[in-house]
Amino acid sequence: MSEEMKPCPICESPYGYSSGRELFTCPECNHEWDPEEVKKIAEESERLKVLDSNNNPLENGDTVIVIKNLPVKGAPGPIKAGTKVRNIRLTDGDHNINCKIEGFGSLSLKSEFVRKA
Repeated sequence: MSEEMKPCPICESPYGYSSGRELFTCPECNHEWDPEEVKKIAEESERLKVLDSNNNPLENGDTVIVIKNLPVKGAPGPIKAGTKVRNIRLTDGDHNINCKIEGFGSLSLKSEFVRKA
């Protein structure tokens, strides 16, 4: 176990010390924390965050509804507004949703053109 000081995740005091167990204690605000838990929370917050047109967070596997007609290159017609898309997969980039739409196949969509169902 490390005897070094760690900054408090609550008040950011640099004087957090090991309390003899696997916890650290802040002398200024009396907060106790497990450094491994703080690390896990930080990693989760760095995960990919994708919002729909109404600023609702999207997750892998969600169902979304297209909010406007979207033209598709090489297709005879657009994806119509109101089309329900199931089991989306989130990705990094400009088109941040991968999905399959019946009649169109696999596509990438922008999250700003969908809303959570």
